[in-house]
Amino acid sequence: MACMSVAACGVKFVRISQDQSSKLFSPNKRLRSNLGSTNFSWGCFNLRLRPPSSCPRFDTYKSLAVFSSVPVDNAANPKERVVVLVIGGGGREHALCHALRRSPTCDAIFCAPGNAGISSSGDATCISDLDVLDSSAVIAFCRKWGVGLVVIGPEAPLVAGLANELVEEGIPTFGPSSEAAALEGSKNFMKSLCDKYGIPTAKYQAFTDPSAAKEYIKQESAPIVVKADGLAAGKGVIVAMTLEQAYEAVDSMLVDNVFGSAGSRVVVEEYLEGEEASFFALVDGEHAIPLESAQDHKRVGDGDTGPNTGGMGAYSPAPVLTKELQSVVMESIILPTVKGMAEEGCKFVGVLYAGLMIEKKSGLPKLIEYNVRFGDPECQVLMVRLESDLVEILLAACHGKLDGVSLDWSPGSAMVVVMASKGYPGSYQKGTIIHKLEEAEQVAPSVKVFHAGTAFDADGNFIAIGGRVLGVTAKGEDLEEARDRAYQAVEQISWPGGFYRRDIGWRALPQKQYS
Repeated sequence: MACMSVAACGVKFVRISQDQSSKLFSPNKRLRSNLGSTNFSWGCFNLRLRPPSSCPRFDTYKSLAVFSSVPVDNAANPKERVVVLVIGGGGREHALCHALRRSPTCDAIFCAPGNAGISSSGDATCISDLDVLDSSAVIAFCRKWGVGLVVIGPEAPLVAGLANELVEEGIPTFGPSSEAAALEGSKNFMKSLCDKYGIPTAKYQAFTDPSAAKEYIKQESAPIVVKADGLAAGKGVIVAMTLEQAYEAVDSMLVDNVFGSAGSRVVVEEYLEGEEASFFALVDGEHAIPLESAQDHKRVGDGDTGPNTGGMGAYSPAPVLTKELQSVVMESIILPTVKGMAEEGCKFVGVLYAGLMIEKKSGLPKLIEYNVRFGDPECQVLMVRLESDLVEILLAACHGKLDGVSLDWSPGSAMVVVMASKGYPGSYQKGTIIHKLEEAEQVAPSVKVFHAGTAFDADGNFIAIGGRVLGVTAKGEDLEEARDRAYQAVEQISWPGGFYRRDIGWRALPQKQYS
């Protein structure tokens, strides 16, 4: 596979303001994002523009992309074949590239920065040194290669304003503006929106003073939840089962600054008891269409024990989200959010990922949090099940034309089992070698191994350079078959430095663990 490199232009940052008037924010001002503690490393590896013979690690692979000069404004016509740029380099972005590759509307796929697995699979051409936080460099790349659609995967570039700059340049971009990305970038903003537009969520208060926060916690008692207001790389939520744990969480954020500016404000909210579920909807600014349901597993250990993670596995569909409940979610949570954001002066375009709690006492959904991008690992199970043309769908969202669009999904179920470095979500060793990935994908035609934190060593071996490293995904006629295939594939992989949960899907299936 040909290796590519691009020269970076000057860094360009987006200034955002926290000033709030009668509206939650002014459309002419941008919400200041707490990016200080966010880890922007997606496991990059160096690619340079050279003849294939001088790039020995990749010359055994064939490039998927067939490049042609496609004017940017051709993207307005979905019948034209489109060059797509995917921003990010994790398992979610690998799944997006895999789905885009199947699109008859897609002419070529770039992924920046990408990772070793995305490159070696032929799902996209990876551009490792394109600075995705430098909007000038991204725009220049899009102009050079005739990119007709940009899909932004991670939250950090969204909150930093990359979508704003691309849209201003007339480049169709699937992902919200920095103002709209505040739904994820600030938990306090999201809660304020819920209050203003009657969206069901947990009772809460926001604090910058640790003493006031502790007094509120004492008043409400435990269990209780303490959240860093800003982006904290998925680690800013503490479910405190005792008052002491809650006080420690407050001190760690407001006193010890463990999350930097992201933890300069905390949201303390009531503990909701029930079953968590993930709900996704595509939004074009005014209309929203639901994706299939999915459910992930946040805790690191079997039986939902141990600390929270970015997600250790997921499956789709999720039985807990019945058709009736999905309608309730759309009517009481998603559509009021879309309407509220429009009334606040910043229409939301992208995917709304609602983290829900189906309350045990009422059986009704409440909003726990919003993410403004596809979830990871939920994206993996959704993308292998999606049968519609993803390019056409995302362009329809970009152009405000989702009304009346319907999506086609494969029957049956899908499951992903995440393999992580030992020690995650704490400290872990990098550079451990992974073998037998090809054998894993030979378990069944429906098995796909998505890469998150991988690179190549000097000998061409896959190595782990992240916490969550692989997403072993499989489809089946039902959830049990999908689970069996996924775990059979996991067991083929030789990686002494990794671990995985052995009970993904336990809420929806009879108890069964894999050794």
